Amino acid sequence: MVPSLALVLISLPLASAKSGVMSIMGKELGYCSQPGTAMTGFTRDGKCGDVGPADAGAHHVCIQMKSDFCTVTGQPNWCTTRTFPCMGKAGQCSIGNWCVCQWAFARYLERAGGCDSIVDLVCDATNMAAFEAYSRSNRPEHVAALECIKKKCGFVNDGAEVESQVEGEVDVVKGIILDSNMTCGGSGKEKDNDSQACKA
Repeated sequence: MVPSLALVLISLPLASAKSGVMSIMGKELGYCSQPGTAMTGFTRDGKCGDVGPADAGAHHVCIQMKSDFCTVTGQPNWCTTRTFPCMGKAGQCSIGNWCVCQWAFARYLERAGGCDSIVDLVCDATNMAAFEAYSRSNRPEHVAALECIKKKCGFVNDGAEVESQVEGEVDVVKGIILDSNMTCGGSGKEKDNDSQACKA
């Protein structure tokens, strides 16, 4: 059974007391990489961690990588042509699940036909930072990305209040998306960021 949004919100303070890094499910952030597949994450630790400004792409969304992801999002095709160190064994492995940039996830949904076009969103391994960033934006592609996360992870968009911890203040989202600028670099200035920092 999928947890209710209320249950997730109740568990948020407990999860943050453990590790400080939470998944969108309100629990400690899980591994995106699986044994025998390539290590993902900006620091290649297998998790979609939030490392701050060093990760200009905000690699927070864990998906099962599709072969067309790079080309659809306008990137060089590293998705199918590169291997990376394996999780749990020596050597190089192909990509399985992957921490993708927030901008790339939103762009893929927009260009590939919507939420149903992604194979799998790994909710326990998707960083709460993605949910919060999309919640602060009113750009249509970010609203669609947030709705997709809610749909894939079992949150019902029925106008219920959602509380999220953002920069030390509690924002309440009630059927609206708060206006803010979300960029690949997190600088607060809108831009179409196709820089190398936003890629793999």
